[in-house]
Amino acid sequence: MLEQRIRDLGPWFHNMDLDGIETAPEHFLGDYPRAKFARFAQLVPEDLRDKTVLDIGCNAGFYSFEMKRRGAARVVGIDSDERYLAQARLASEVLGYEIELRNLDVYRVGALGEKFDFVLFMGVLYHLRHPLLALDRLFDHVVGEQMLFQSLLRGPQMVVSVELDYPFEEKQVFLRHGFPAMYFVEHKYASDWTNWWIPNRAGVEAMLRSAGFAIERRAEDDVYLCRRKDSRSIESAAEPEEVT
Repeated sequence: MLEQRIRDLGPWFHNMDLDGIETAPEHFLGDYPRAKFARFAQLVPEDLRDKTVLDIGCNAGFYSFEMKRRGAARVVGIDSDERYLAQARLASEVLGYEIELRNLDVYRVGALGEKFDFVLFMGVLYHLRHPLLALDRLFDHVVGEQMLFQSLLRGPQMVVSVELDYPFEEKQVFLRHGFPAMYFVEHKYASDWTNWWIPNRAGVEAMLRSAGFAIERRAEDDVYLCRRKDSRSIESAAEPEEVT
């Protein structure tokens, strides 16, 4: 019985309709992530034929299935939580979308041995103890063209201009609202011990640039469409693009 199989794999973080049964109808964020995706779905090409897609931290596979709906030639979903992967396998069976699923964490993406046309890195960064290392690994190993990125953000939304260098004696700049920053969570945030580092807007944009990504568009407060640059340059990474 499908309803029992869904219940046995719970709790679900992705609410999906599997043959008329919602997997997370009581989600604290509502119809998540469908309602959120609707606000930035225009960032994803409508036609993904001949494109390869990697979904990092795929959870139960909502975004992976959305990419297949757009005709992606191949979709690979990775996650380090076996329960989420089991949920994605069940959803794949019911929805009839074939995706490749692997138990793999973001630090080991080099094991995939290939670059993908379109990479999704949604809701993962702030769960990592080593977030900039993860972005570096994505640039070095798997992002071939574009990356759709999302992270929880806290702190000021403003972004201030940052100089390429400061003297050792400069201290006040670190107190400015809008200076790139990340907040370290030693214990828990939102009852989740995996919420380790939460950046402000300036911080996440600076990290993306530093890792080698150009920000093409900011669709929501926390969602960015990025494109990999030809190479990673530490100095040029300090020069922000116009992001609205």
